[in-house]
Amino acid sequence: MELYVDSNYVSPYAMSVFVALHEKKLPFKTILLDLASGAASAPQFAKLSITHRVPTLVDGDFSLSESSAITEYLDETYPGQALYPVEKKNRARARQVQAWLRSDFMPIRSERSTLVLFYGPSAIPLSAEAQIAAQKLFAGASELLSHGGPYVCGKEWCIADVDLAIMLNRLVLNGDAVPEHLVNFASRQWERASVRLWVDQERA
Repeated sequence: MELYVDSNYVSPYAMSVFVALHEKKLPFKTILLDLASGAASAPQFAKLSITHRVPTLVDGDFSLSESSAITEYLDETYPGQALYPVEKKNRARARQVQAWLRSDFMPIRSERSTLVLFYGPSAIPLSAEAQIAAQKLFAGASELLSHGGPYVCGKEWCIADVDLAIMLNRLVLNGDAVPEHLVNFASRQWERASVRLWVDQERA
């Protein structure tokens, strides 16, 4: 397999797939794309990625982009660590969390880009709009964890836990105010071995 990711290892979506492949213990080659130079639009990559985006996975003669589509494909195709819960309601919940995080919180994504996760915090305070988005994130994450278990789906880890931790850590690692129980959740996910493999990558 080949996994195309951004050359600076800052894409949260590439990170999610990278973690998933390591959780599955699947061998793969990481191929770095310099997105700033327009590499995602190069003809060779465009043949592999319909969306011209990272991550893109190449598995034999099959290629696929969009991170949640890739992680679902990996889970349905390969044995090993489950990336999604087996129970249907929990599986649906994990997919809901992924879709929510990818379609919402634009003010947070804009003002606390993933650069703060890997290159250091921003000194600019959150705007009023971003503060409202943060409160929405905290309320939703608190509800997801209200069962008292360590993960979104209770006692069972899934890839949505990593995705939620990435969003929370945009704020946590920047030093913004985050409820302690959510800081603890995000910190636990950040210490997972597969996650550290991405976090500890050397970056330009």
